[in-house]
Amino acid sequence: MGSELMDALNVLEREKGISRDILIEAIEAALISAYRRNFNQAQNVRIDLNLEKGSMRVFARKDVVEEVFDTRLEISVDEAKKINPNYQLEDVVEMEVTPKDFGRIAAQTAKQVVTQRVREAERGIIYSEFIDREEDIMTGIVQRQDSRFIYVSLGKIEALLPINEQMPNEKYKPHDRIKVFLTKVEKTSKGPQVFVSRTHPGLLKRLFEIEVPEIFDGTVEIKSVAREAGDRSKISVHSDNDEVDPVGSCVGQKGQRVQAIVNELKGEKIDIVKWSEDPVIFVGNALSPSKVLEVIVQEEEKATTVIVPDYQLSLAIGKRGQNARLAAKLTGWKIDIKSETDAREAGIYPASEQEFLLNRDSYGEEDDDYSEDNE
Repeated sequence: MGSELMDALNVLEREKGISRDILIEAIEAALISAYRRNFNQAQNVRIDLNLEKGSMRVFARKDVVEEVFDTRLEISVDEAKKINPNYQLEDVVEMEVTPKDFGRIAAQTAKQVVTQRVREAERGIIYSEFIDREEDIMTGIVQRQDSRFIYVSLGKIEALLPINEQMPNEKYKPHDRIKVFLTKVEKTSKGPQVFVSRTHPGLLKRLFEIEVPEIFDGTVEIKSVAREAGDRSKISVHSDNDEVDPVGSCVGQKGQRVQAIVNELKGEKIDIVKWSEDPVIFVGNALSPSKVLEVIVQEEEKATTVIVPDYQLSLAIGKRGQNARLAAKLTGWKIDIKSETDAREAGIYPASEQEFLLNRDSYGEEDDDYSEDNE
């Protein structure tokens, strides 16, 4: 058994990265526990494990004392000197107490310990690998589903896609390949557990990083993302390089880059707008594809009043208020949209000469922004 165990420990050290010394310590501790459990012994013992010879011996350890109160743990000076005249008070005497059939128990115990440690090590390796991928995108294969989760194979582990993280416009079937966003990696008693999402804004951001080299290399930066998964999303982009058009980079030639992302998200509409530190310009851009006449800012309340042409009011608000809602999420500003007629009646439009009047040139030509047709 010794050579077999030694070979197994060497393989585990080489292939699983588990230190042989750690495994030997674990086996010795388990053998002590097995001895006490199987032979109803409570004394302090030490295991001498000789892997080269394949031998295992059990030694009882007793403290040398003047007066013995517990024979399992103590031995008198006189008795100790009978074993070896050199023993003194407070020395520790070791006596072999190896049971005859301990080898069988030891072999079984060693196997259990090695199996457990291998399982723990594999779980640790998987956890370390996936905790580093948290908030990243991976491609998985749908395995099965129940009332709470879709189970997605990520190779070494099966991730959980909760029902509230599934896109409403998608149907998932076994063997479907899907891209998912890793939202959380947890340690559990059954090993690492990975949770993924198809609705998280981070998925959209990562898809753009994959499709747009300028985003990947940092030339173009995604400033914010607002998403209503499966329906419509908005992202704001910026570049410090004046020669780079951030919106055009994301759209790609003939819209190829953004279309690849739209296809991955099963037709989810995406508006790409230019970011600005000026809330007047940024809020106006965020309400794309509608045209804006003016944005009035209330700095203290972080709120804006946006005036649009009468015929653009429904477009600016969007179906069920979606366009305005996404623009507010994207910018972080409250947005109150008024038609030109209502603004005039309220006396807040036309603007005074000191106020900034937005026009088409503030946002660039129509083809500078990419927007799916508003429904």
